[in-house]
Amino acid sequence: MKKMVRKQIYIQKSQEERLKRVAETRGVSEAEIIRRALDNELKRAGYRLAYDNDAMKRLYKMMRDQDKKSSVPRKKRDWTREDLYEDRMKRYDRRSS
Repeated sequence: MKKMVRKQIYIQKSQEERLKRVAETRGVSEAEIIRRALDNELKRAGYRLAYDNDAMKRLYKMMRDQDKKSSVPRKKRDWTREDLYEDRMKRYDRRSS
């Protein structure tokens, strides 16, 4: 779990009533509603959320493991670019109608 920092804020009475209703409806704490609102506001202001270090470590490990695997064997291609272009021109040539 991420480390939390305690903050005390002042809100209007009408905001408190709406906050309680929203939290109850969504089944989360009032603090969670405030954290989500803060995240949304910071995103709009151009701030990125901090990376999840555990997720980054797992991603890095997965990438390293993938890098250790053998590469996919290459097959010799049996076509040329000119052949493909020629086929395409034959299909879409409107002058030959």
